Amino acid sequence: MTEPQGEGRIFFSNAGRTLALEDELLLTSVGVDIGSSTSHLVFSRILLERLDSRYIVTERDTVYRSDILLTPYTEGETIDAAALGAFIGRQYEAAGISPDSIDTGALILTGVAAQRKNARAIGELFARQAGKLVAVSAGDGLETTMAAHGSGAVARSIRDNRRILNVDLGGGTAKLALCAEGRVASITALDVGARLVALDDRGRIARIEDAGQHFAAELGMTLTIGDPLDESVAAALAERMADAVFQAIQGQSPAAGGKSLLRLDPLYVSSGFDAVSFSGGVAEYIYGASLMGHGDLGLYLAAAIRARMTKLGLTLAAPAERIRATVIGAAQYTVQVSGSTIYVSPLEALPMRNLPVVTPTWLLDRDELDASDIAVAIRTALTRLDLTAGEAPLALFVPWRGAASYDRLDAFCRGVAAALAPTLRNGYPLILVGDGDVGGLVGIHCREELGLDCPIVSIDGLELKEFDYIDIGAMLDSSGAVPVVIKSLVFPAIATR
Repeated sequence: MTEPQGEGRIFFSNAGRTLALEDELLLTSVGVDIGSSTSHLVFSRILLERLDSRYIVTERDTVYRSDILLTPYTEGETIDAAALGAFIGRQYEAAGISPDSIDTGALILTGVAAQRKNARAIGELFARQAGKLVAVSAGDGLETTMAAHGSGAVARSIRDNRRILNVDLGGGTAKLALCAEGRVASITALDVGARLVALDDRGRIARIEDAGQHFAAELGMTLTIGDPLDESVAAALAERMADAVFQAIQGQSPAAGGKSLLRLDPLYVSSGFDAVSFSGGVAEYIYGASLMGHGDLGLYLAAAIRARMTKLGLTLAAPAERIRATVIGAAQYTVQVSGSTIYVSPLEALPMRNLPVVTPTWLLDRDELDASDIAVAIRTALTRLDLTAGEAPLALFVPWRGAASYDRLDAFCRGVAAALAPTLRNGYPLILVGDGDVGGLVGIHCREELGLDCPIVSIDGLELKEFDYIDIGAMLDSSGAVPVVIKSLVFPAIATR
């Protein structure tokens, strides 16, 4: 990518370089968001400097923000893959970046778009063109959490010591995340969006999502493909959708036409919140960044949202990103080496690549651990990241606290095995990554005391967080340690207003 720079610093130049010898890494990343309403890309340069055994981001520059394309459809529920492919090709050309030069990034297939018949083919198409990506889809929980980070709500909650509710309003879904003390404390998602009813160039109905029909039925209306959409009808639909959003904000379970709108459990808001920020396409209208309609209910929905914010006296916070909140996350690389107190069986289980890191809210400082509490904490974290089905391997981060007595180890390991049962039944390994020095003990206990017959990788001495993805290399013959490459989603600085 670049030639060595002055003053003894060496920049990452190609995949063949030895990471242990690098002082700085300069990476090119791309974020691709294919949503039910819009599709777009963001290209970034990320500079990392080595701090002991870990690389940290010191600079992040957005080098190109693509045009925003209304996600094209051919007929019915089929996304136009050819049109999307042509669009992404044009954006690479405009950015002056070759797909082969991409080091890392995230491709996200979000909202209703992820449910389309050819969603997997779309993801594969973009993954081939976009380079080395850490994610190719996002379910409701992960998308909600990513939008909360990308909008700056999570960062604002710790900077201002306030509870921030981020509402990401897109074309097909609304995602709510309550952020407190730098974490996403509670989430939900519901079928509300600007393009539940989409119009063609003549103002006639071109597409209706099921939830759009439910809202219309509740209002005693009939929506038909090819019919014009009267402004009064559009406004009435938007008003009803806004009602549903604010019911969800209050922790309720909104419905329309007798059908539940929730896609996740209701929001838990017992302690309330101090301010509300909005992201997603509709946020462009809410904050007055755009006044141009796109053949949908966006302008009407934004007006209804603003009116309710004023009526309820809620504080409106400015996000760091609006429509690009989800896609703005790119990938950074960090490198650590796990020490010798580890357990890997069989050795052929390594290497492993692109493992999502799960970070439950543990209660590991108690004198006595309860297996059921451990299992609940893990399942809650899996739900937040849409990993409950056990359809892919994952790494569980364990910040061990307290003594490593038999009883505490046994309760912990049994809780882990219970929560990850779907993953293990599907033939995937048990992967535990800790920050202490009990990796070997945990691995041995799972094998010898619990009798787990799956591959087990239990390593320690690492620092991980939510949204990290890790690669675990083969064991080093000279030391018995394993190298770990950590790829973290990088989110923008928060707004100052």
